[in-house]
Parts: sequence; C-alpha cells; structure tokens
Amino acid sequence: MDGVSAPARKLRVAFATLGCKVNQYDTASMETALRERCELVPFAAGADVYVVNSCTVTDRADVESRQLARRARRLNPTGRVILTGCFAQTSPQRAALPEVDYVIGVSRLPDLLRAVSDQIPAAEGRVLVGNLRRAARVTTLGADVFAGQTRAFLKVQEGCDLFCTFCIVPMARGRSRSVPPRQVLDELRRLAARGFREVVLTGIHLGGYGRDLGARLALADLVEMIADAAPLARVRLSSIDPPEVSARLLELVRRSPVLCEHLHIPVQAGADGVLRRMRRLYDASLVRDVSAEVRRVLPEAGVGTDVIAGFPGERAADFDATQRLLEETAFTYCHVFPYSPRRGTTAAKASDQLPVVEIRARARALRQLGAAKRRAFAAAQVGRTLDVLVEAGRDAASGGLVGYSRNYARVVVAGPASWINTCVRVRATACRDDRVLATVEAGADALAAG
Repeated sequence: MDGVSAPARKLRVAFATLGCKVNQYDTASMETALRERCELVPFAAGADVYVVNSCTVTDRADVESRQLARRARRLNPTGRVILTGCFAQTSPQRAALPEVDYVIGVSRLPDLLRAVSDQIPAAEGRVLVGNLRRAARVTTLGADVFAGQTRAFLKVQEGCDLFCTFCIVPMARGRSRSVPPRQVLDELRRLAARGFREVVLTGIHLGGYGRDLGARLALADLVEMIADAAPLARVRLSSIDPPEVSARLLELVRRSPVLCEHLHIPVQAGADGVLRRMRRLYDASLVRDVSAEVRRVLPEAGVGTDVIAGFPGERAADFDATQRLLEETAFTYCHVFPYSPRRGTTAAKASDQLPVVEIRARARALRQLGAAKRRAFAAAQVGRTLDVLVEAGRDAASGGLVGYSRNYARVVVAGPASWINTCVRVRATACRDDRVLATVEAGADALAAG
C-alpha cells in the first residue's frame, strides 16, 4: 500500500550446541531471550547470525567447536558468527578465528544479545570473556524454549570446585554457585505454566548445590522443598556423585509422587588406584554401598552412570575391576567415554597414556556391557504398570508413540498424537532390545496428572 513501509525483516539466528545439558540450557536461555525479536532457524537453513555454543571437555571438543564456526562462515560468508560457551571461555584467543566475529564467554547473556544485534562498540573489541572464578551467582536463567522436547531443563547450580585431574570445567564454568530455592520454585512454576510436564534439575556439580548459600543448604533441602510444593507433575535429577547420594535424598525420592525414581551417579572407574589418580573423592567400596542402598530403597529405579575407559595408567587389572563393578551393582545403563586428553589438565600431562587402540577396545567392551544392562532393565519392566510421558517422535520400527517412564525406561505404546506431552498409564507386555513395548491399561486415557 502506498505510504506504508513493509515491516523490517527479523534477523534469522541459528544455534549449534555442543556438550552437556547445562550447555543445552544456556542455549535455551539465549533462544528464549531472542525469540521475540529474531527468527530462530535451523543451523543449515541459512541465517544472518550463527551462534556456536561450544564445549571444551576434550581437545577433540575444541576442534569440533572451531569446525562448526568455520562451517557457519561457509554457510553465509556475509553473516555474523559468534562463538560462545566453554571453549570460548577457556581459550578465547584460540577461539578468535578469522571466521568468527565475536567471542563471548560463559554467563554473558547481555553481551551475547549485543553481539547478535552487532551493537558492541569497536572499542570493546570482539573478545568479551571474564574471570568466572570470581562469579558469585548464577546469571543465565529464564529458559523456556526447548525445541522438540516435552521435558525442560532447569539449571539450579553452576560451576565446580572439585578439580578432577581429567577435567577443565572448573576453569570454564567458575566456582560452584547455586540458584536460591525460592527462585528455583518460581522457575519450576513458570515452566509448568508454559506446558512442560517434566523438568530435569541440572548443574555442573548438582550434588554441591547450596554450599555457597548463606543458610548452608544441601541438595536434599531443595529437593524436599520441591516435593512439598509440587509445582509440576514430574521432576528428575541429573548427575549426583556417589558421596552425595544421601539416605535422606533417597527417602525423599521414595515418598514423593513428584520426584522420578531415576538417578545418575557418575563413578568414572571401579579401581581405587585410578579413582585416586582422577582425584575422585570416594573409592569402589563406597560405590558398592551406595548402589546397594539405592536398590534397597528404590528397587525399581533406573540408575545410570558415567565411566571413562583407558585413563592414563589404567592397568588391565584396573579395567577388569571397573567391569566387575558395573556388572555387580545396580546400574541399569552407562555412558562410556574413551579417555581423551584435554590440554591444561593434570591427566593430559601424565607420561603413562594408553595407546588409542587399547582405549577404544576397552570403551567398546564397556559399551557392550552397558547395552546388556539396558536390555536387562527393559526386560525387568515386563508385567509392570508404568506412567509414561509421551514425546513428540515416534518409534521407527512400529510407528508407536515413544516416551519415558518415571524410572527412565524407554517405552513404546500405540496411541493418537493427542497424547503427546501427556502422561499415559501403560502395562509393559514385552521388550525389544532396550525398549519396553506396552499397551494402555484397560479404560485408561491420558492421565490428568501428566
């Protein structure tokens, strides 16, 4: 129409995220902050601005972060490329590639938003990174955009003070700091109002929650407040180290209809000598004791772990001890990480690095053991009644709906698309590999509790 100008086109912004759930949450926070003024598009779709939220847990992760930045520049030679996240934080000069316009450190959301809009004055430079070891609080919150997911993440803790010898994360994320309980509850209510049925509490060192707060709270205190307030149907915990799995925490999970019977307890190794070299604060005996107590209090719980294969100095006998630990304890799945050096860590300087071929062989054996554990857990669900949160995707083999039970069994059930993002009560009838096949219980519809 004459005299009426067309509305300005929104910036098209694409994200690529490497690494852990905390990084995923940070990306979701950025997307949430940008959604009103920008159009969020897939990375390969062609964007005006590319944001690479990087990982630095290994040297290989650094390489992948740089590769993504270069790929973004190829996709749009005239667009803006922003590198943020842990690689940007720990190695800002190495991250300042010719292909990158801005390097933005962790927990600098206002600067990230300015970089997206190209509003950072030249005098400030193109590298904006601070010292997170001096940070006193968690600043990246408010995420409610979790594309394609029926569950949300909520970061309740940031940073780490443990300094395991294989890990650079304390330098990338700063010292341990916690989100106050009232703010956590407010965030949970907000996510419930946005339609999420399940939230996963996450952090860099979740078990360290509360130690920095004035009242000297512990994770169990926060969990009890959440259980009492019941702000939404399901709350799941992410990784908790073995010494932090307290009797009180287990009892809270057992009693609360809100807390999911699912724990992830990273052990990393099953040999005491290796655990000492990793600077882990427990031994294999404690892992066995914790595992037995979890199985006693929560007999049907899904229990995962992380394990590193081929740590420097790991002897054949050490590796055998790790295998035995996994075989004999309550773990129902394991995430296996072949050891990969990360510059700047104590372990990377060790003289007794294992050959890559041996590391890969050990990782392969642990993954086979983990797969057997998953299949056994699925088989153990047959005959049980499960409440399943239905996800958006469908099972490729059967076309059935797919979701997770409260105890983290992967379940396939036939049903209409209207069940997506609701909970359905099902009867497990069979298993296919590590998936549970189920039917809706007679007369059951989507549960209001979901």
